[in-house]
Amino acid sequence: MTKKAAKVGVEQGAAFERAAKLFGVLATPVRLRIIGELCASETNVTHLLGAINVSQPNMSRHLNVLFKAGIVSRRRSGANVIYALANPSVVSICKAVCTDMDIEVAKSHDAIEI
Repeated sequence: MTKKAAKVGVEQGAAFERAAKLFGVLATPVRLRIIGELCASETNVTHLLGAINVSQPNMSRHLNVLFKAGIVSRRRSGANVIYALANPSVVSICKAVCTDMDIEVAKSHDAIEI
């Protein structure tokens, strides 16, 4: 193996590790729902709590995980903390996967109705 090939292999390994960590963070339905809400617009915790039925401490925990992973950003606006998507590639991944899941669910419902 050449040095260049070894370097590419190491870089690919690092990329796979980062991807695995990202997918681990995204592996929670609540976090996917938060990302879905933030796709529409940046918002505060109060809005997210109204849209997603979880407790405030649970919401804060999920938002903190997303923030530490670099998926969401936050900024203070008066007494509110405003959350926004910080990583556009995550939006693409979530939309692709969730759209595919919606299609699979629709197909399974159609098969049941027959």
